[in-house]
Amino acid sequence: MACIFMAHTHHHHSSTKNIRIAFFLNLGFTIIEFIGGALTNSTAILADAVHDLGDSFALGQAWYFEHVSHKRGDRRYTYGFKRFALLGALISTLILLTSSFYILSEAIPRIFNPEPSHAEGMVILAIVGILVNGYAMLNLIKEKGVNARSVGLHLLEDVLGWVAVLIVAIILMFKDIQFLDPALAVLITIYILYNVIKNIKAIIPVFLQAAPEEIDIQDLQKQILTVDKIQSLHHAHIWSLDDTHHVFSIHLVSNSKLTAEEYMLLKQNVKNILQGYGLYHSTVEIELPDEGCRIEELGQ
Repeated sequence: MACIFMAHTHHHHSSTKNIRIAFFLNLGFTIIEFIGGALTNSTAILADAVHDLGDSFALGQAWYFEHVSHKRGDRRYTYGFKRFALLGALISTLILLTSSFYILSEAIPRIFNPEPSHAEGMVILAIVGILVNGYAMLNLIKEKGVNARSVGLHLLEDVLGWVAVLIVAIILMFKDIQFLDPALAVLITIYILYNVIKNIKAIIPVFLQAAPEEIDIQDLQKQILTVDKIQSLHHAHIWSLDDTHHVFSIHLVSNSKLTAEEYMLLKQNVKNILQGYGLYHSTVEIELPDEGCRIEELGQ
């Protein structure tokens, strides 16, 4: 048992370390991108800088929550700190949304009135971008943890984005087709906005405590009603802390008074059903046939 724990701990520290390295590499290079984009007069690089800024926030959150994911809740945050990821995702989404509209306001006019970009500088930044993001990606994509691997796959998109910038920069070194730079900036920004909209659509239902799409609560209730000694159920609720860790609560009414053995067996049978849904936390309240529901008595 000790060996298993040590292996898990080693993996956790390795994953956290690689995410931390990727975060500082990405954040440092994002700053260089903004400066380089301004110096080379490249809206494509500025657009990619916005993309990398979003990645920096994502990496920062992944690093933080990889670190605190095993931390238990306290007196104030009794469910723990997993829901903080939603707040971080919302903040980074709003920043990306604002930045993207700024880039579009700069890039679209340049398509019709192109300005010269420093192609050689763009090539250098693109090569550095491929190396930095590629190094961070290779470190993370080999990890077994879902958190690290998902960030690693996201960094793969950055590498491909920089390859596109490199191709445009090389073309600009030999051909005076200056509208390619702002056109690429618009394409990158549209891609960012597409992902921003996807994130918003995913975040809002979680904030509003909607039932997770992958769990059919009606099917779950039907399975629970098949358990012996259960007459009816009510106040079945399911929501998500962070789109991954789901919480479930329900009130069950027994069809007769229960002995201690029957009570324990009923609980075990319900527990077996809930385990099949991978719930992070569940609360089951069992009421006797002649017992009133406290919530209904309060008129809720």
